[in-house]
Amino acid sequence: MTLQELYQNIGGDYDQALRVLHIEKLIDKHIRKFPKNGVVDTMLAAGKTMDPTALFETAHAVKGVSANLGLTALSDAAAEITEEFRPGNARMLSDAEVGEKLNKIEEMYSKISAGIRQYEEG
Repeated sequence: MTLQELYQNIGGDYDQALRVLHIEKLIDKHIRKFPKNGVVDTMLAAGKTMDPTALFETAHAVKGVSANLGLTALSDAAAEITEEFRPGNARMLSDAEVGEKLNKIEEMYSKISAGIRQYEEG
């Protein structure tokens, strides 16, 4: 599987990743690290307690890393959590609605991680 095929399989935007990172070798390096960096897991754990500070910080990190890697759907979903918990913003969603969004993020992340593992296996 090529890197571009990986991006097709996981619903990523290879061209976006290339615009940000400029070199395919860097995309390859960073996409392989993505499932191991733990930030999504930390965000999901923060969602269990609805810790607003942790949710804002981790969602913001997921948004940025995902955007840089061309994982736009995941970045957009994390952006919703970021704005929900941005200091000074009024909460618009119930805890249950936030939980639903986090479940969708977990599903996306699982699909992306599985695709990356398959890519690494060659």
